[in-house]
Amino acid sequence: MTRRNTPEADLQRAVVQALRFALPRTAIIHHCANEVTEPGPRGAKRQAILVGMGVHAGFADLMVLHDGRVLFFELKAPKGRLRPDQEAFRDAVLAQGFGWALVRSLDDALGALADHAFTSRVRPARRAAP
Repeated sequence: MTRRNTPEADLQRAVVQALRFALPRTAIIHHCANEVTEPGPRGAKRQAILVGMGVHAGFADLMVLHDGRVLFFELKAPKGRLRPDQEAFRDAVLAQGFGWALVRSLDDALGALADHAFTSRVRPARRAAP
């Protein structure tokens, strides 16, 4: 199902579906809902509760765990940019030796699996060098 004006959410649903097909059944694909989109004081209170429960600012949209490896995906629309807290999360993850990828398309997601040596049933299209 495609919804209007939600390019990142539409991309995320497509990527999750592709990952479920491409990866072995033992792989874990997880989305951590880490933002409240409800405006006003009620939304602010809910966000504060989540932060108190361990929500981490800038946490990636998806996390894939398989064979002792972790790969984080930050999904962005074609013109979307990383926020400073997302850049800080990326840098911290990479400094700890985990994989991280900026994903703007299904090819980016599948390419990231290949780049990080994840077993996959799908071969990504050839990607241009970054």
